[in-house]
Amino acid sequence: MGPLGQFADAGYGYYFFPKLEGEISNRMKFRGRDVLVWSLNNYLGLANHPEVRKADADAAAKYGMGSPMGARMMSGQTVYHEQLEQELADFEHKEAAYLLNFGYMGMTSIIDSLLDRNDVVVYDSDAHACILDGLRMHIGKRFVYPHNNMEKFEHQLIHAQKVTAQTGGGILVITEGVYGMVGDCGDLKGILRLKEKYGFRLLIDDAHGFGTMGKTGAGTSEEQDVMDQVDVYFGTFAKSMAGIGAFVASEKRIIKSLTFNMRSQIYAKSLPMPMVIGSLKRMELIRNHPEIKDKLWVIVHALQSGLKEKGFNLGRTQSPVTPVFFEGDPTAATQVVADLRENYGVFCSMVVYPVVPKGVIMLRLIPTAVHTLEDVEYTISAFSEVRKKLDEGKYGTGGIPLVADKY
Repeated sequence: MGPLGQFADAGYGYYFFPKLEGEISNRMKFRGRDVLVWSLNNYLGLANHPEVRKADADAAAKYGMGSPMGARMMSGQTVYHEQLEQELADFEHKEAAYLLNFGYMGMTSIIDSLLDRNDVVVYDSDAHACILDGLRMHIGKRFVYPHNNMEKFEHQLIHAQKVTAQTGGGILVITEGVYGMVGDCGDLKGILRLKEKYGFRLLIDDAHGFGTMGKTGAGTSEEQDVMDQVDVYFGTFAKSMAGIGAFVASEKRIIKSLTFNMRSQIYAKSLPMPMVIGSLKRMELIRNHPEIKDKLWVIVHALQSGLKEKGFNLGRTQSPVTPVFFEGDPTAATQVVADLRENYGVFCSMVVYPVVPKGVIMLRLIPTAVHTLEDVEYTISAFSEVRKKLDEGKYGTGGIPLVADKY
């Protein structure tokens, strides 16, 4: 059953595959109870923005979910797909962009398409699963460096350069903009200081940075003022855009190459019209209403500063992603989460070993533009009470009994 599946019977429907019901917002229902939700990547609150809902509904009414039929290359091309690509390219200050049906498969396919057996990849140890799965298909060499460790990064570049000197290939460096589990950012400036010396190309996965980071929301590369030095930029619609799909932006010749080589797109149905037209509306709101992102950051700063003032350990986050670290075992973790949900009405996600070290509990909070300062104040109070119980040893002996849902 694997590391997660072994707990399926005990945790299904509660810790795994929980059913949140109602309108996507800061408050929803869980098992019939109202809960304050901190587990949705709806950063900008666009999931239920009235203009977004109308655009989605109007497009679905006009075109249905089946249009366009077929893959882009064969029969699935539309003027709206092209318009969205151009808007995304302009937003990221790139020559061109290409739409992807899904972020996960898109990133995997990008890596596969950019590389051949002579090329070498150097990547961060905390890379997302979609990057790791893409690297599994690479039959050339790859070298990993400890997360954001620039000294070790250069050591791996030296190894990579020795290989490419023999193969005639190139070096691709892959990092994330925002690391979605603990919220810190890839050291893009540190990486790029070595670019000229080692002649690599840089691909960044900015799933959590697109829409949230930078002056205009163009992402972590804008935040760190290196947009012009990033060779290939990847963003997803599943977070700030509150939708489905993704995109890759780069110079025209690279996008042209990807367009004709990404198997996950060539052999897949085109992104449905409602999602494309709906994404155009989402882009319009991101560009023209910076106050939405500003509201997000008001909540982020209030939550993170408030938790820190109470002595909570938030690790090294530099983004809206807000991890809160406690000491305890997985049994205590399940009880902490259950106590928060059942007795305080606070719904958040937990992370335990092997994602974090043994003896560590991480609760991850995702603030959004639809949260309120009252939500923040209440959550900090609830966390303070739960921490007191944890410190007093009131968790960890038997667990709170739960009835798992049937499959």
